Amino acid sequence: MNSNILDTASFNIKQTIERLNIEPDIAVFLVQPREKIAITMNPVLSNGRVKSIQAFLVRHNDILGPAKGGIRMATDVTIDDVTGLSMDMSWKTALIGVPFGGGKSGICIDPLSLSSNDKEVVVRSFTRGMMRQIGPEIYVPAPDMGTSERDMGFISDCISYSHGASITDGCFVTGKPVVVGGILGRKGATGKGVVFSVVRACSKIGINIEKATVSIQGFGNVGSVAANEIIKEGAKVVAVSDINCGIFNPEGIDISELLAYSQSNGTIEGFGGCKHISSEDVLTVDCDIVIPSATGGQITEGNANSIKAKLVAEAANSPITPKADEILDKKGVFVIPDILCNAGGVFVSYLEYTQETQREQMPQGVVEERLSRRMTSKFDQVYEYAEKNDVSMRVAAMDIAVGRVVEGIKARGLMP
Repeated sequence: MNSNILDTASFNIKQTIERLNIEPDIAVFLVQPREKIAITMNPVLSNGRVKSIQAFLVRHNDILGPAKGGIRMATDVTIDDVTGLSMDMSWKTALIGVPFGGGKSGICIDPLSLSSNDKEVVVRSFTRGMMRQIGPEIYVPAPDMGTSERDMGFISDCISYSHGASITDGCFVTGKPVVVGGILGRKGATGKGVVFSVVRACSKIGINIEKATVSIQGFGNVGSVAANEIIKEGAKVVAVSDINCGIFNPEGIDISELLAYSQSNGTIEGFGGCKHISSEDVLTVDCDIVIPSATGGQITEGNANSIKAKLVAEAANSPITPKADEILDKKGVFVIPDILCNAGGVFVSYLEYTQETQREQMPQGVVEERLSRRMTSKFDQVYEYAEKNDVSMRVAAMDIAVGRVVEGIKARGLMP
C-alpha cells in the first residue's frame, strides 16, 4: 500500500485548517483520529497451521454520526494507510451529506493467497476480534479493496450468531448480499457515481461526452463499472489496466468483451486487438478523460506533466499526490477530487443502512435515481463554490466538507 495516503490526507486537512482559519481547539478534532485499534488474529487455516495476521481499525471522526468505511485486505496495508483513508471518509461523508463520520479498517494478508474457505475464516476472525468496535452507532464497515459483498455477509452472520439472533438488531455492515439485507445497486454504486460526476463535469467544462476518449487505470469493481457506464454515455474507452498490465486501442476497446474475458481469465492480460502497455502508461495515453481507479499515489510529480487528459476523475482514494495536484492545476487539468467523485458507494451504503433499520427493500430504480440526484447536486455545489472563490474543485470540496464537520463540533460543544 502506498504511504502517500496518510501524507496526502494530512496535507489536505492542514491546508484546509489554514485556509479556513480554524481555531486550534477545533482543529485538534480534525487532525487526530478518535480511536486507533491494532489486533493480532491467529486463525487456523485449512492446512491445519495457525496464521498470525495483523489487523487495524481507525475511527477518525464521529461528530456527524457513526464511523463509516470499508475493510481493505492486502499484504502491505498499514495503520498509516488506514488512518489516512479514515480521514478521507470523514470529509466524504460530510460532503455527500450522510449522517456518518469517517472510519476504515485493514487486514494484512493477500486475499488472492487464500482459498474461499480460508478467506471466510480470516473475515470471521477479524469480526470476532473487532466485535467491540463494530456497531450501528460506532463503526459500520463495508467492502473495499480485497473484500467483497460475500465477506460482508459473513460479518453480519458472525455478529448475529454471537448475539444469539437470526439477524442483527440494526445495520452493522453494508455492502452485503441483497438476500441477507443488502441493497439493490450497491455493488456498482461507486463506479456509477464516478460516471455521474464525469458527465456533469464534461457539461461544465465543454467536453462532449459522446465524442470523448477515456482511459481507466484499474479494472476491479469500480473501474469495470465505470467503463461499462461511460460507454453508455457515448464515450470511447481507449485504454484500461489491471494489476498485471495495461492495454491500449485508439479506436476503442469493446468493454463487454473485455469484461467477459476478464471474468473468465482473472486478468485482462492477453486480450486481443490491443497494444499491451504498462499500467502506469495508461495514465498518460492521448485521451480526454483519465479515471484512476486502482490505488493511491499513482499520479505523481514524476508523471503529472505527461498527463494529456483535460479531465481526471479520482475514482480511487488519493491517486494524485499534492505536488502532482499543483502541476495538474497549473496545466489547467480539471480534477474531480476523490471525496466527491467516489462518494456514490457510501451514499448507497447509507440507503442500505436506513432500509435495514426500517426493515424494508428499496427498488433498484429508486436507489439509482437517488444516487444520480445526490451526486449531481453535490457536484454542482462544489463547482459553484470553486467558481465563486476561484479555487480548485479539491479546495472547494474540502472547504465545504470540513466546514460541515466544524459546524457539527460547535453544535455539539467541546465538553465531554
